[in-house]
Amino acid sequence: MKAVLLAAGLAKRLRPLTDTTPKCLLDLNGKNLLHRAIENIEANGISEFIIVTGYRENMIIDYIRENFSHLNFEFLSNKDYMNNNNSYSLWMTKDIAGDNILLLDSDILFEKGIIKKLIDSGKETCLALKKHKLDEEQIKVLMDEESRVIKIGKEVDLKKAHGESIGIEIISGDFLRELYKVLDRKITIEQNVNEFYEASFQEVIDKNDKKISMYGVDISEYSCIEIDTVEDYENAKLNLKN
Repeated sequence: MKAVLLAAGLAKRLRPLTDTTPKCLLDLNGKNLLHRAIENIEANGISEFIIVTGYRENMIIDYIRENFSHLNFEFLSNKDYMNNNNSYSLWMTKDIAGDNILLLDSDILFEKGIIKKLIDSGKETCLALKKHKLDEEQIKVLMDEESRVIKIGKEVDLKKAHGESIGIEIISGDFLRELYKVLDRKITIEQNVNEFYEASFQEVIDKNDKKISMYGVDISEYSCIEIDTVEDYENAKLNLKN
């Protein structure tokens, strides 16, 4: 399994913190987000990484080479990161990802047990689901009685949603192949480059083929926070356990 980390974005909502530093390199009590993520991934037995960079990418590449030379990294440069979204960055990995990936954005502060729980779930394709009070801006998930994802996105009904997708997924086999087909069509034919990748998850799910299902795995016992704003960043520093 390869870990795919998406780290191309400009992070405008974190300005001025990100005026000179990419979001994933912001310090959190002695270690930055990227360092913590890589350590947590490595702790789960994964040593191959694909990093999609963009904004101030040389800082990210230099940091990884200085601190994680014992791991295997492939770097992809999203040169037009100001005009596209994470679906484009994910699409860029299609030729080198293989058949089994751990996908995550690089702006998540999370415990390593989340990855272990996904791996141990026995599901070929699954996402980390946190159950808590939801709002309109979160990527919400609706599941069936077997925890199979039916709907995913911000537009999912708050009253029906089972939780929030925190942005960590294992995607494998037929689901991954179908996902890259959808992304390829959207980006190369439809020129739809400014979209969240969950919209493509939904298109694969809508095929209604149980052989390519995605499942939700409840990780509510673990702490995690997506850092989008200065307030998120300050809260993360206050609540960080170590």
